[in-house]
Amino acid sequence: MTKKKTIIISAAILLVSAAITFVVFRTAPEAEREGASIITAMLVEVVPVNRGNYTPTVVATGTVQPAKDITLSTQVGGEVLRISDRFTPGSFVKNGEVLLQINPADYRNTLQLRRSDLQLAKTELSVEMGRQEVARKDYELIGEDLPKDNQELVLRKPQLDAAKARIAAAQAAVDQAQLNLQRTTIRAPFDAHIISRNANEGSQLAPGTELGRLVGMEEYWVAANVPVSKVNWLTFSEDEASTGSDVKVINTTSWPSGQYRKGKLFRLVGALDAQTRLARVLVSVKDPLVRQSNADSIPPLIIGTFVEVHIQAKEIPNVIRLNRDYLRQGNTVWVMKDGKLNIRKVDIIFDDAEYAYISKGLSDGEMVVTTDLSTVVEGSKLRTDRGGAAQDTAAREGDKE
Repeated sequence: MTKKKTIIISAAILLVSAAITFVVFRTAPEAEREGASIITAMLVEVVPVNRGNYTPTVVATGTVQPAKDITLSTQVGGEVLRISDRFTPGSFVKNGEVLLQINPADYRNTLQLRRSDLQLAKTELSVEMGRQEVARKDYELIGEDLPKDNQELVLRKPQLDAAKARIAAAQAAVDQAQLNLQRTTIRAPFDAHIISRNANEGSQLAPGTELGRLVGMEEYWVAANVPVSKVNWLTFSEDEASTGSDVKVINTTSWPSGQYRKGKLFRLVGALDAQTRLARVLVSVKDPLVRQSNADSIPPLIIGTFVEVHIQAKEIPNVIRLNRDYLRQGNTVWVMKDGKLNIRKVDIIFDDAEYAYISKGLSDGEMVVTTDLSTVVEGSKLRTDRGGAAQDTAAREGDKE
């Protein structure tokens, strides 16, 4: 093959290759961009709600105080001869039990003197009665009618009245001396717990001297403060025939978890607390020192203890009870309906420490969202991990360029 022929063939091959390359690039399909938008439902947890009749609990705090609390004092003065061994702080005494004896010698002597005065007055009355008889006979001998006033003078009626008055005064003095003698023996006025004692044997006491503090052991009160708005939902004991709301008294700092004392809502104090502006109520707890019960597991109440009271309120009919944690700002609730977020405004008729009681805004069987969401928009897509009501949805749309 000649050189010229080789060059011609090579040139032809190059031309054909160039032509093929041009045709390929010219007819190749162009790449199209396709857009896609994915809408992802938020994963949430929900709880169903149901209407019913519920009994809420009002939680308040208060202080333990005795129902009976007195400062025992003397009514007469003198030297203390004896003090009962049971008249010591922390002891328990029965009604009428002797606590302290003041020297009665002076009071016995005074009583004897007053009795002598009484006997003398009675003797004087007997003498005057004899004089009365003589005066009456003398008047009859005169045989004249005198005016009534003059007749009483002649018959010595004023002297008789004076003698009777002296007897009455002498009798009153005897009664007072007898009473003072009795008061030298100091007795417990009721079944009591001794809190303090301020006297000892040999002490010289003046009338009105404080001997100690006694409190009744049959009943203690818990003075608690509750919001005024909740007072109408509580039941108080108006008399012995009616009973107040059941109450649990809990000492959260000292008693084991789950331990409490039973009580009854006793009275509504007719004044607000000056500092908190809350209503003051009294809770009655019987046998506070566990003297009438053998249960070792029941803790005694101690005066001055700060406790928590759980008061059972009146039953609320036909409401939905919802945990307060599931309430949102502005008394709203998040509801999952048809896989979407529905923000509901609700009417709360009552709320306690744990629940809100809703009268309007929710229906039976609706699902309330309990999950906190970062983005809250009405109609947002929702789903649960059970894949029930709402599921992920995705839509893809393409635009050709």
